[in-house]
Amino acid sequence: MAIQQLNDEQVRTWTREQKDRWWLENVFRGNMPQLTLRAGLMGFILGGLLSATNLYVGAKTGWTLGVGLTSVILAFALFRAMSRFGMRDMTILENNATQSVATAAGYMTGPLISGMAAYMWIENRPMLWWQMLLFNVVLSILGVLVAFPMKRRFINDEQQPFPEGRACGVVLDTLYTSEAAVGMFKAKALAMAAGLAGFISFISGESYMKLVQERWLRLSSSWHLPHNLDGWYYKLAEKGVLPLPRIANVDLRQLAISPALDLAMFGAGGLMGIRAASSMMIGMVLNFLFIVPWMISKGEILPKSGSVAAGDAIFGRAHILNTWALWWGIAIMVTAAMVSLFAKPKVFVEAFGALFGKKKDLGHDVVGHIEVPLWISWIGVPLVGAAGVWMAHDWFGVSWVFGATAIPMIIVLTLIAASSTGLTGITPTGSLSKIPQFIFGAADPKHPPTNLMTGVMCVEVASNASNLLMDIKPGYMLGGKPRHQAIGHIIGILSGAIASTILFYPLFTTGYDPAKAAEDAKHMQMVMAPEGGQFSFPSAVQWKGVSDLVSSIFGGGSGSLLTPSIVTSMIIAAIAGLVLEVVRIFTKNKFPISPLAIGLGVLVPPESTLAMFAGAMFFWLTHKLYHAKPQSMGHRLWVGAHEPICAGTIAGAALIGIGDVLVKVFVLK
Repeated sequence: MAIQQLNDEQVRTWTREQKDRWWLENVFRGNMPQLTLRAGLMGFILGGLLSATNLYVGAKTGWTLGVGLTSVILAFALFRAMSRFGMRDMTILENNATQSVATAAGYMTGPLISGMAAYMWIENRPMLWWQMLLFNVVLSILGVLVAFPMKRRFINDEQQPFPEGRACGVVLDTLYTSEAAVGMFKAKALAMAAGLAGFISFISGESYMKLVQERWLRLSSSWHLPHNLDGWYYKLAEKGVLPLPRIANVDLRQLAISPALDLAMFGAGGLMGIRAASSMMIGMVLNFLFIVPWMISKGEILPKSGSVAAGDAIFGRAHILNTWALWWGIAIMVTAAMVSLFAKPKVFVEAFGALFGKKKDLGHDVVGHIEVPLWISWIGVPLVGAAGVWMAHDWFGVSWVFGATAIPMIIVLTLIAASSTGLTGITPTGSLSKIPQFIFGAADPKHPPTNLMTGVMCVEVASNASNLLMDIKPGYMLGGKPRHQAIGHIIGILSGAIASTILFYPLFTTGYDPAKAAEDAKHMQMVMAPEGGQFSFPSAVQWKGVSDLVSSIFGGGSGSLLTPSIVTSMIIAAIAGLVLEVVRIFTKNKFPISPLAIGLGVLVPPESTLAMFAGAMFFWLTHKLYHAKPQSMGHRLWVGAHEPICAGTIAGAALIGIGDVLVKVFVLK
């Protein structure tokens, strides 16, 4: 059944009252069950699981996954299966409510793998768990309060597309019409992908295999499927059978070039697409195979130990990044992000029009009885905002003045973010975070937590407000009650905050030692993102890098941070980012290279980049093979079920990977 919608002329010429009345008469589903107990509970559970996968993937890649479509298909499949045992099937609006709860939970990991992690590295100690939980929840609720006044304009009046939200609405409509068999096929594909990825991750998990083979079976040693796919080659090289690969007389492994069996990243690459994955490969190859060896040969990058001339130099990815390569990667990303943001004048026109523009003749508020009352936002924003400012001051040392100043900036940046999300489906939180980091960093350069935590405040509110509007879009399309989605979003906030906070500490901070931290200023960073470890926190690296840069520029640093070669690389990278992004914009995104992704390829571990590229290439090839064969099983599987397969692969590998870490921490320890 086609979803009813207004045409372009009606959107342009009708008043909001006319649009609201049309929606009530033609789309609204009245009292159809929506946010029921089972829908909320299912969303809470799915949201917790999906936020766990986002935490895992985000700590590895800096990238958080949209979980709306995944939760829609999972909820549909679970309740369709349970209906065979006598349970009443979910209504379309119950499924949408579940999706709204789960999606809100999935996005709660963003600050934990970016600004908050960077704060812990600079402070060289973990945050208190209850501070992390409460600060995250308060800022997210502030995002909900900020979003609902915008909902009337962006969704009811302007009918903005919100592409990802619209996709969820279309999928839901498809599942609950005659095409439900399509949904079940996708659900089965997701489950099979998750099971296969989970099994492979289980037999490659060192902790799992130790537990099973040494503890349970009482064997003297254990075997697990090797993580590094080139291990066999180096075993032969050590025996003299094959040559040891070197660049600039440095062992290739010291440059972090080693392909790995990482199915979570393989699935992430499938969702990312070939363009972004190829650009990441360009960044990785440029950095680790060309620029870094050149800088090593010139003596600009010195080894941690050993000698390049003797061939026993020890480097490692973290050392290479922190001492040199990080800066050009950040420069190209920041430049491209800011060019992309300010090259969209419509976003700013719409944003500031919403803030300062004259109101249309709204007439009678015909949907006031089902909308979230605006007085809740007018009262809630100052109260919850004041709580956030107090937390920033009392817990993180942010000046009252800077914290209070962040609130109006939050409103403006949220308007910009929501406008961008409505038009393109992309929430530019990474770009927007640089604005408060530079502004407040310049105002308070001697205290890095100021720029970090005001950045977290702005990004978390903007992200949650934009994501809530994205969640509301399918509910609006399908005739749901906005109040129920607001409540569902808050349930999801609690689910995601609880799940991600509980997991964060055992996954990332168990090796912290206050005595070692007193001696080593980078102890916390090395605990969370250890040399050669599976978590690299590229988003946190970028946040900390910008914070260090701001402090160096405005704080009268020692000058040792940025050497002449680093400054030169940053200038060249910034120019390259500017040119490439302008070309991409003028070609209307047809230009295949993304400077943002190039910079990400510098920050993300090469093994993750290789796995993502492999996943993107695999699904690109299957699309090429089966796109023109709509009746084939290959088309149904690799084209029609592309996203569910990728989501299942990520979920299966990530959840089992999390379990392996927890077994190591709580069982084998």
